[in-house]
Amino acid sequence: MLQIPFSEATIAPGTVISWSLRTKHSPHSPHSPHSPHSPHSPHSPHSPHSANPPHSANSPNSPKFPDAPDAPGSPHSPHGELPRIAKAASFNQDKHHSSSEATRSTSDGIASSVTVTFVITGRLDTTALASALLLLVRRHEVLRCEFQRLAGDLSCTAPAPESISLEAEEVGHFHSGDDLHTHLDKTFKSIDTLSWPLFLMGAVVRESSSTVYLCFDHIVCDGLSMPVVVNELQTSYAALVADRAPELPPAGSYLTFGDDQRRRYASLRPDDERLTYWKDFIHGNGGFFPRFPFDLGLPDDHLYPLVNRALPLLDARRTDALAAGARAAGGSVFTAVLAAAATAQHRFGGPGVYRGLLPISERTDGGGRTPGPWQHSIGWFVNTMPIAFRVGEGGADHTTTIARARTAYSALQRYSDIPFVRAWELLAPETFRLHHWPFPVNFFSYIDFRRSPGGPQHPLWDPKLHVWAARGNGISHWFHRTATGLHVNVLHVDTPQAHEIGDALHDELARVLLEIAAARSDARVPAPIPLPRTPARSPLRRNS
Repeated sequence: MLQIPFSEATIAPGTVISWSLRTKHSPHSPHSPHSPHSPHSPHSPHSPHSANPPHSANSPNSPKFPDAPDAPGSPHSPHGELPRIAKAASFNQDKHHSSSEATRSTSDGIASSVTVTFVITGRLDTTALASALLLLVRRHEVLRCEFQRLAGDLSCTAPAPESISLEAEEVGHFHSGDDLHTHLDKTFKSIDTLSWPLFLMGAVVRESSSTVYLCFDHIVCDGLSMPVVVNELQTSYAALVADRAPELPPAGSYLTFGDDQRRRYASLRPDDERLTYWKDFIHGNGGFFPRFPFDLGLPDDHLYPLVNRALPLLDARRTDALAAGARAAGGSVFTAVLAAAATAQHRFGGPGVYRGLLPISERTDGGGRTPGPWQHSIGWFVNTMPIAFRVGEGGADHTTTIARARTAYSALQRYSDIPFVRAWELLAPETFRLHHWPFPVNFFSYIDFRRSPGGPQHPLWDPKLHVWAARGNGISHWFHRTATGLHVNVLHVDTPQAHEIGDALHDELARVLLEIAAARSDARVPAPIPLPRTPARSPLRRNS
């Protein structure tokens, strides 16, 4: 699964079909936010591309589904509406929702989305795909949830699985890739944290293949949810086309996870010893957030338009060589890339001690050491933790830097169950009132998508992950490994300084990775392909 901006995606034109969620308790009226006529629906029949009238996706002739495992069945109410049980939202969801509420009418809007696309080969069976999509929604409670804030607390409820149905609409046929891209881009940017449903789905249908798309608000998913979505839909679709019931692994509910998290950590206080790791980091860092060490050319107190770029780092052969070099140093590709990022910054005048924030998957138990019950679940299973380690002498001792990165990561894992948002609220209340991070933060993310559900099939399915954010105040790096090698998706503010720093650090990072790879590779590793050069600018300037 390659993570790239949607602006770089190439989808062949065809006929667009969208599917919309319907519930038994929401009438189809122009005044209902659940209605296909609602202005909140990006696929309203009043769209200039609308064609045939909607038809039900779960007709009597549709294949039968296995019961959804994440939500127990419940009896019908006297009025025909299925009763709901409210659960507390997770700390991530609460902060995201409150920020969306506070910035809705301001210039600092924080609109964002997470989109996945993949290819189904052959002539599309639209009934089977609709059935697979319905099963996805019925299995994963978070995709059905609605949020409500009462007395300051955010809670979520979800209609029972059996109350959900889908309606399909033929949006229209697009004859050019440009027109299709414009339509999909506008559609994906219509996702609204404060409106239900919190995701949309559809397909671009062609004679011999189709591209399926799903776009989510971050409040219901994370990056690792996207391979889960692709694997589940491809598995279900293949079974349904063959007239078999899909066989899928258990999928725990993120709503249960979030509710349990709130109950366990709502009573956490600043003097709790479980915050010791955070306090030690704050003491060494001089504050809660680790600042990106270079000047991006903008003041801290506002959000600005972002540039979204995808950059290659190493091809598959050189990534294998990097893995061998990392193993020789007692590390992994993850710790090697983390060490290389720290070294690249240091070589350009950054500090000798690397300090950054890492997203940590909460899908595992024991700080990432053993599989947990959430491997095949959809939700925002991400905690964010600080890390600090010293770069090896002179920025050339990669073995030492990798070992220190590994040791530092092992130390943070022992405290990785403490929710980042809760730690922020308790230990830095002066910035917690903000609806974004207070200044450019040193942010590092790494995912090996080959190890995700369905990873071995990714070369056939051609899945793409598209992360979009309208505005920000810094620079973020999402490193990821695929069958084709090592890549990075970078989002940064659109300033000359940020472009210069991004290009320079990318070149130096690739150089460091090749140095680590060459240390254990018998074959000479070629130099990376240079990035397109911009006119010469002043040297990189450190933040004071």
